Amino acid sequence: MKKKKQPQNQTLNFDLVEKWLENFFLDPLTSYFDQTQFQIDLYETEKQWIVEAILSEFEASEIKVFIEEKKLTISALQYPPTADQNKKMRSIEFPFLVTTQEVSAAFSNGILEIFISKTEKGSGKNRFITLP
Repeated sequence: MKKKKQPQNQTLNFDLVEKWLENFFLDPLTSYFDQTQFQIDLYETEKQWIVEAILSEFEASEIKVFIEEKKLTISALQYPPTADQNKKMRSIEFPFLVTTQEVSAAFSNGILEIFISKTEKGSGKNRFITLP
């Protein structure tokens, strides 16, 4: 079986990424957080990683996306907040520095998509990702 050819400027270890994906999807906490917070799915294309979050009860202005080194955090809180309402939050720890990659996001029809480029470089700084 042939291994996937990686872009020249991508220095990820393919086996490490496969193991990370396996661990993410087999972790019992992933299913628990899908039910108690909000559902997250991960997709990979040739040029990017895509994180998809189902946030149908929220507006774009109520969602925050923050990247910090290897971690991506999505949080959501409806406005105006009520006493019995909890902030919904999920974090994903990647096997590479997310901050060094170009990251963008889109929100439409209750679905948040976060695009992490495999080829385009980012600022290298912890930052919030603006939703259009």
